[in-house]
Order: sequence, then structure tokens, then C-alpha cells
Amino acid sequence: MSTPEDNANTVKRYLELAAQGRADDVAALYADDATVEDPVGGEIHIGREAIRGFYGALPTTGAEAEIFTLRTLGHEAAFFWALTIDLGENKMRIEIISVMTFTGDGQIATMKAYWTPENVTQL
Repeated sequence: MSTPEDNANTVKRYLELAAQGRADDVAALYADDATVEDPVGGEIHIGREAIRGFYGALPTTGAEAEIFTLRTLGHEAAFFWALTIDLGENKMRIEIISVMTFTGDGQIATMKAYWTPENVTQL
């Protein structure tokens, strides 16, 4: 049975792997039938293969994740974080609020990311 502390560690690992663009490793954190809605209101990716495809669009270099606030209670986590991506001649920063739920064995069951173009800043 996963604990809130285990789930917090999974969130931190998720951010680390996402910033590195390691789609296979990010997908491995999810349950087989997990869902990702990023951003909320957009397409819902269902299942590990679809989730792997979604994260495959992340850059594999030049990104950094920074977490500002993380709350884990029971089988849920909410966190405010930013992803900064180096695009070569300029950088882009997206500020995101994400909510995850976890299975009993600590895999990510659902992830919803709350952000809009208004949360994207060119640096």
C-alpha cells in the first residue's frame, strides 16, 4: 500500500523524468489503464501506450522542472510547478497545477494538468 510520502516521491520522480524527456520512464510510472488530461479540457490519453506517445513530444534536453508546492493526502497529490524549456535562442516557461491520483501500489492512476496559454511565458 503506497503512502502519501511514497506518492510525493513518485511526483518528484515524474517531474525529474519529464524534464529529461524520458517518455518510456515517465509512462512506466503510470498504471496500465491510467489517464492523462494535459491540459484539462484537451484530449484524454488512456493507457500506458497512449501516455508514452503523449510524453514522447517532450524535449530530451534543455528542460528543467521546478516544484513550488506539493500536497499529498491519501491516494492523491496536487502540486504547483513550472517547466522551463530551452528552445535554443529563447526559453519558454509553463506554470502548471497538476493533480494526480494513485493506485494502491503507488502507480499513477490519473493525471490532470491545469494550464492555458496565459500560463506560458517567453523568457
